[in-house]
Amino acid sequence: MKRALNALAVGAFLTLAVDVLAAGRPAASLLVALAFLALATFGFEPVSRRPRTRWAYGYTLVLLLLGYAVFGTAGASVGATLFFAVLVAQSVLVLPVPAVAVLVAVVPLAHTGMSVPTGLREGFGLLVAVLFTAVLTKLLVREQEARRELAAAHRRLREYAVQVERLATVEERNRVARDIHDGLGHALTVVQMQIKAARAVLAADPGRVDAVLTKAQDQAEEALREVRRSVGALREPATPVPLPEALRALADETSAAGVPTALEVVGAVRPLSERTRESLFRAAQEGLTNVRRHARATRVDLTMDYSQPADVRLEVRDDGVGVGPGPSPAGFGLLGIEERAAHLGGRMAFGSVPGQGSTLRVEVPG
Repeated sequence: MKRALNALAVGAFLTLAVDVLAAGRPAASLLVALAFLALATFGFEPVSRRPRTRWAYGYTLVLLLLGYAVFGTAGASVGATLFFAVLVAQSVLVLPVPAVAVLVAVVPLAHTGMSVPTGLREGFGLLVAVLFTAVLTKLLVREQEARRELAAAHRRLREYAVQVERLATVEERNRVARDIHDGLGHALTVVQMQIKAARAVLAADPGRVDAVLTKAQDQAEEALREVRRSVGALREPATPVPLPEALRALADETSAAGVPTALEVVGAVRPLSERTRESLFRAAQEGLTNVRRHARATRVDLTMDYSQPADVRLEVRDDGVGVGPGPSPAGFGLLGIEERAAHLGGRMAFGSVPGQGSTLRVEVPG
């Protein structure tokens, strides 16, 4: 914008010089025009850095007086009119709108001294020219501001996109961490317990060792299948096993590990979304793993409740030693269950009474 106004000022001076020389006026009249050109090109830059200050008002007033002087010495030529256009355009950049309106109104006073009909005709033409210049400059300024705002909005959108990508990455990491903890950790816990059992009966009953190790081998193979399942889930969705069947397999597995587990399905079974099914399965898996690790229970009741029309509920209840005051020994596992339930708009509750057992309850929309 500033370069364009400088070019317009130079063009106005050259046009004025041609008019003066063609009309045979004294070349000295160009000195005032040269002063206007110098101030408009070299003085505007520092003033534009401090808009709407007394410097801006003083600069505009001096330029207006020089414009009047050019108009009076060189005549009402096209070049003189272009000088006024430069003045008004610059004022739009450094003055508020009311001040610009006053400037536009007083510019035609340059025709004072002419006959009334001529002064009105020429003054009105100059008024229209400088008014058009003011409006056009204001529109250009607004377009530039809109472009800057749009560029800033694009930068913010790019920043938001990066943040969303980071959040998605973190969410995926948390999901994979939960899958590893709930799936692979569950299977390896059973393997660990079977190996401990094998070592315990090695001296007392060597004949049982082979059976116990066979169960440990089966669990190790189950852990390997779990790893493959998790990797496959990252690649493409698989056909899910119905949730009651998957829970029954978990109950049988826990019973085989030495803790009798009963599964009860309440209400009519209905299909659930993959995320809901996965969340409930992992909750049951983690709950049963915690029972085997910490509870020293003699019985576990696993309940899958479909009786509510809008929600489904999973409950894992044991008769073990319970958990006393202080942090839960389950650690990351319960946190993973809580996160899964929260992502679905549900909730998790964990209660425990020392000496009477613990209850894990997960309720989610479904």
